[in-house]
Amino acid sequence: MGQRIGVDIGGSFTDFAILDEDTRTLRALKVFSRPDEPGAEIAAGIRLAGERYGISPDQVTYFTHGTTVGVNTVIQRKGVKLALFTTENFSDVLELGRLKLPAMFDLLSRRPDPLVTRDMVWGLSERLRADGSVMRGLDPESVAIATRAALAAGAEGIVIALLHAYRNAEHELEAKRLVAGLAPGIPVFTSAEVWPIIREYERTTTAVIGGYVQPRIAHYLGSLQNALKGLGVPAEARLTKSNGGVMSAEQGKTDCVQMILSGTASGVIGAGFVAKACELRECMSLDVGGTSADVALIVDGEPQYGMGEYIGEHQIHVPSISVTSIGEGGGSVAWVDEYGVLKIGPESAGSTPGPACYGRGGQKPTITDAFAVCGIIGQADLGYNAVKVDVEAARRAVATLTGRTGQTIEETAEAIIKVAVSGMYAKITGLVTRFGVDPRTTAMMPFGGAGPMMGCLVAEEMSMPETVVPTTPGVLAALGGLVADLKNDFIRTVFVDLAKSEIPKIQQVFTELKAAGENWLRDDQGYDGEGQVTYSADMRYRGQSHDIETVLPGAAVWAGDVAALEKAFHDAHEKVYGHAQREAPVQMVNLRLVMAGRTPKPELPHIDTGSGTPIPLKEIRCWISGRWIPVQLYARKDLLAGQSFDGPAVIAQDDTTTFVPEHHTVRVDAFGHLRIKKESSDAAEDNN
Repeated sequence: MGQRIGVDIGGSFTDFAILDEDTRTLRALKVFSRPDEPGAEIAAGIRLAGERYGISPDQVTYFTHGTTVGVNTVIQRKGVKLALFTTENFSDVLELGRLKLPAMFDLLSRRPDPLVTRDMVWGLSERLRADGSVMRGLDPESVAIATRAALAAGAEGIVIALLHAYRNAEHELEAKRLVAGLAPGIPVFTSAEVWPIIREYERTTTAVIGGYVQPRIAHYLGSLQNALKGLGVPAEARLTKSNGGVMSAEQGKTDCVQMILSGTASGVIGAGFVAKACELRECMSLDVGGTSADVALIVDGEPQYGMGEYIGEHQIHVPSISVTSIGEGGGSVAWVDEYGVLKIGPESAGSTPGPACYGRGGQKPTITDAFAVCGIIGQADLGYNAVKVDVEAARRAVATLTGRTGQTIEETAEAIIKVAVSGMYAKITGLVTRFGVDPRTTAMMPFGGAGPMMGCLVAEEMSMPETVVPTTPGVLAALGGLVADLKNDFIRTVFVDLAKSEIPKIQQVFTELKAAGENWLRDDQGYDGEGQVTYSADMRYRGQSHDIETVLPGAAVWAGDVAALEKAFHDAHEKVYGHAQREAPVQMVNLRLVMAGRTPKPELPHIDTGSGTPIPLKEIRCWISGRWIPVQLYARKDLLAGQSFDGPAVIAQDDTTTFVPEHHTVRVDAFGHLRIKKESSDAAEDNN
């Protein structure tokens, strides 16, 4: 009986989702994260799976996990010291960047310092023309001079990003061979091997980020592989990728840019799986963990993708699920600034010591402590009995702020929650504008340890019609790793007009990309099924500076149907910008291909059916809207399909707590998901 395990390592907890291959049933558990000893939490979780579910390590046939090692390395600037080799006289590529302020309305804002300082950049004597032809060959002596200087300056890795290398990679590869001979053992990365895209800055900064995190990621993944072998797990470790797929840990050691958003992507994949089961047309996922809150848009069960996602202050230009950090997590610390203004974060209590109410030594007030003071948590155990909520410890922590806020402990706690929600509201409004989404027709799906506590509050502020809480929201990111398919992206810059005369070239490039994808799926990932292919292209009107990734119908590609390919672009342009020039000539800049291999999916079981209002566990008192009021406490495991009840209510389960505000109604669907809607204003007034 094989077991497939998905793991998500968060700031406070490490979540496990376990799928039985025979029965397709899903089980879950949580353990505390161990930032002081990475990998220890995985060993602890596998041991606990044995104790709780009788699963032995040798039964694990598939193991995948999401990790934030790469993201944290960039944010904390703890990567290796890099040297950058560019084309001679183009050494300021990272310093120049793009003429774009980080905060467009702040005239005093400044761009972040590059990950490679200017004194660690050397120019190589060579030059390619824009079409890839050689204007001046690579001078080996310039490579030798740059290499010796880089080593003398303490470089621990070298990135080579030469002009027009996306067209012709020979100079980069030759320079790499020369460096390997001069400095054997030092890691060398070329921009064309990392991600061969047009635009010098985007290609260079993507290669730099990949090189910056590679040694640390490789060490982490090697330790993970050794830990799994030591436990007797036969399955090869896999990683969730930024693009919503999974790949082998061995590939992740070198292809780091493809998995740098691994951790944040996992939750969105899981949310998309649930959204599809719930038949939600548009859904916004809200992942609130211990240290951060992230949102993403899901349409018809599919996450939305983009290029140029931010890793801390830096952009990376590989296909990624569009995830935006909008606020703080449950462990984020509340404080009062010098002007007496209550603020949240960025400091987080994390897993150690954690929020004060966890009883692990934390003394600073956090969002989680605020919910404990208000009586919303603390009525049942959390984290699969890993946490006993200490309400008095939470009150002592929040009390440290009351002298500055001039409020009672309860009032201060409620203010902390409101500040956190208002911060999320401000960030989400910008996101829905970016995607052209109407929140009044978009559902909210909160998950993560703290998501269901805050989901209805955020949805109410955004005027969203429904909040959908999955059956296991606390471990949804771990589920995402289980349901993700094997997936890889392939790209080639072509720069051609979309014309009948160019169709043979377009088809030839797609043939080569497809062959590369099939080889990757079969040889690198060991997949023996038939791959699923998606064709797309970065397209624009002739004369435009920027392009739009456009999904292309495969039949039109191979039939050479220019009109159908043009229509795909015109439709995409109209969707993004509200208009299209359907008679204007169109260009293809990059051709893209995604190769995917399907993985087994759990079957969401229907729960037992009931009717009427469920029987609560007990009545509790919660501080809501400035007063203590009676609130019904329900056990999630006791709820039956078809039952409904009104808020205010608290719903307790092993992996999280759901808070239902006043004037909201909860309906339990066939799968056990909570479908929460706010009453109309007229109905709310009648109830009052």
